Amino acid sequence: MNKLPLQKRVQIINLLVEGNSLRSTSRIADVSINTVTKLLVDVGRACEKFHDETVKGITAKRVQCDEIWSFVYSKQKNVPEGMEDYAGDVWTWVGIDADTKLVVSWHVGQRDAYAAHEFMQDVKARLANKVQLTTDGLRAYLDAIGSHFGADIDFAQLVKLYGGESGNSKQERKYSPTEYIGAKKTIVSGQPDEKHISTSYVERQNLTMRMHMRRFTRLTNAFSKKVDNHCHAIALHFVYYNFVKIHKSLRVPPAMQAGLIKRLMSIEDIVKLAD
Repeated sequence: MNKLPLQKRVQIINLLVEGNSLRSTSRIADVSINTVTKLLVDVGRACEKFHDETVKGITAKRVQCDEIWSFVYSKQKNVPEGMEDYAGDVWTWVGIDADTKLVVSWHVGQRDAYAAHEFMQDVKARLANKVQLTTDGLRAYLDAIGSHFGADIDFAQLVKLYGGESGNSKQERKYSPTEYIGAKKTIVSGQPDEKHISTSYVERQNLTMRMHMRRFTRLTNAFSKKVDNHCHAIALHFVYYNFVKIHKSLRVPPAMQAGLIKRLMSIEDIVKLAD
């Protein structure tokens, strides 16, 4: 069986984590799209295992959680009959350490109570101490956090309030964000510091995901066609973000700031995980 040279595999993964689609990556790297897809699957699986084994025992003070929408094969309203279990809306739940910017945990699923419990169970398992946790106003968080953290958490929800659609024309109203009016802070349990009740960092991470993963870009045909590949791409992104990408304000990757690694990792190190 032929195997791509290491530098060619590094080039492909580098193109993927910088937001290129599978087809554009195959054209730039001059390889078949099947080769790109297989490498994504292999490296994605290795990244998921690496994250599970490495990101644990995290000593954090403030954790922020949010969900980001995407879809697989088609949007929910356009799912063909018989494909309800394999297509439609998909949500990625993300938890980030507000100080080190480390993505502590993520979960791919629906935006429901089951996914909330799975996500919070994983977040709890990776933390080594009591934290202040902030989420949006999704009701599913209430039972999930209560079940897995109990009273050992300072938990608050931040609900952002928006006005009507902005813009004068139909096109402006369609593509412009709605007007932000304010936010309502609700303390659910414990004694969270009110000035740190925020979801700003995790929402900024949502933007980073859309910039670095082509399948999260809106209004394109680069969306995921299979949920498995969707998960592999997300695992690759978060390992790249945590261990390789240098955060502008920290000047080191989040994993180094959190004390998980002592030397800078590279795309080559990520590729070698699959070996």
